[in-house]
Amino acid sequence: MGKRKRTDGASNGAPAQESNSTKKTKRTEPSTSPSSSFPLTVQVVTGSYDRILHGLTATISTDDQVEFADTFLFNAHNSAIRCLALSPPSAPEPGKLQKVMLASGSSDERINVYNISAHPPNRKNQDVLSSVAPRKILENPKNREIGTLLHHSSTITKLSFPTKSKLISASEDSTIAVTRTRDWSVLSTIKAPIPKPQGRPSGDTAALGATPAGVNDFAVHPSMKLMISVSRGERCMRLWNLMTAKKAGVLNFNRDMLQEVGEGKHSLGEGREVVWGSTEDGDEFCVGFDRDALVFGMDSTPKCRVMPEPRKKIHKLCYTVIDATNDSSLLAVSTEDGRILFFSTKSEDLAHGKPTSEGKGKSSLPLAKFIAQLGGKDVGVSGRIKDFTAVRVEGKDGKDSFVIAAGSSDGKLRVFKVTVAEFEDARKLKKVQTIGKLLGTYETQNRITCVEAFAMIPRPEGVEESEDEFEDDSEEEENEDEKDED
Repeated sequence: MGKRKRTDGASNGAPAQESNSTKKTKRTEPSTSPSSSFPLTVQVVTGSYDRILHGLTATISTDDQVEFADTFLFNAHNSAIRCLALSPPSAPEPGKLQKVMLASGSSDERINVYNISAHPPNRKNQDVLSSVAPRKILENPKNREIGTLLHHSSTITKLSFPTKSKLISASEDSTIAVTRTRDWSVLSTIKAPIPKPQGRPSGDTAALGATPAGVNDFAVHPSMKLMISVSRGERCMRLWNLMTAKKAGVLNFNRDMLQEVGEGKHSLGEGREVVWGSTEDGDEFCVGFDRDALVFGMDSTPKCRVMPEPRKKIHKLCYTVIDATNDSSLLAVSTEDGRILFFSTKSEDLAHGKPTSEGKGKSSLPLAKFIAQLGGKDVGVSGRIKDFTAVRVEGKDGKDSFVIAAGSSDGKLRVFKVTVAEFEDARKLKKVQTIGKLLGTYETQNRITCVEAFAMIPRPEGVEESEDEFEDDSEEEENEDEKDED
């Protein structure tokens, strides 16, 4: 994929010929946070309904003071931005700066790809620019657009970089594409079935005579061999073999499952989101619905449901690893009322359900333990949290913490800090705790739809930025990607 100007035609994004299988990929270890916890610079990227891709840094001092600064502002798409994805940083090399790839997907059918710096912006000679701007600006010559991918024919719904060498994208055209980042060719395309029309459910926005279709979400197993997807108009989830790009199985959401999560007879009953997690009990995955979520074990048997009464609308699900050595993690859920809720899905923490009123001797599913919450009216957050991301920061003496960036549809980006000790203490108590500290709020002036963030890597000594250093590292990237594919 070559570089393009904004006025270039669609020929720049033409996909290469598809193949029927994917190569085996090597799992990429997650990037580590800076060894010194604070001061810390976090790069946050937000997408919005207003088509704006906004990058900003949040610099957090040792006394928990946060300073925001704009790093880039792109009028990226022709319609609303639906999803974002960040790749792992490039491998460190002596005398060179590291970079991260950013992908944005929109309802204009396009995927835009960018290179952004993995290091904090150089503050040299930037004070003059900030002095005349209403808000602080720290530009970085590394942040630039690479090009556009055009291998989908409808709204992009999900993007993910499982490794540095692969980008996986899903769309409302009912396809999931695996793209190689070295030359941006499509390695394989997974085609999800288009459901048969069975009446017109409430909330249906499909064209007349058509049926709701498209992949809502997917999640790749850490082994990089399996993937789960959920789609519109389907009351099931599908398991895919990434080694062959073929279907491995289908799990239908039966009537009892849907009743457990509040999906009644006239509800859509489709999975809105799916995430993989790892706990002390082993691997598990969670499927999110409109107002509740189901946690499944690796045997695809429902383990528990999540949301307590009264159930609020769910916007984002993710697993937060508290202790990597013991596979201890919590399920985090953002809601319509401005909170991020944390649940323990360990077997010993589940509250077992009572017999149902149907009189058939059936028992409802256990309920995950609600241990803590972040945000809410107590800290002045009343609007929905549309998306959030958590960045783990290594602290001194093993006192690690999380920096959580949460974006709302009112245009406000809020940065919270939560220590691991707070999670551990809340887990031991029976009463739900309000944890965390609101460090700062930034008004983006755009209606946020998606958020991504990462902890920036300290700048190597003696390495200066140049305008053309990032110009084209194709040969270097090719060698690096070939190593990942071996």
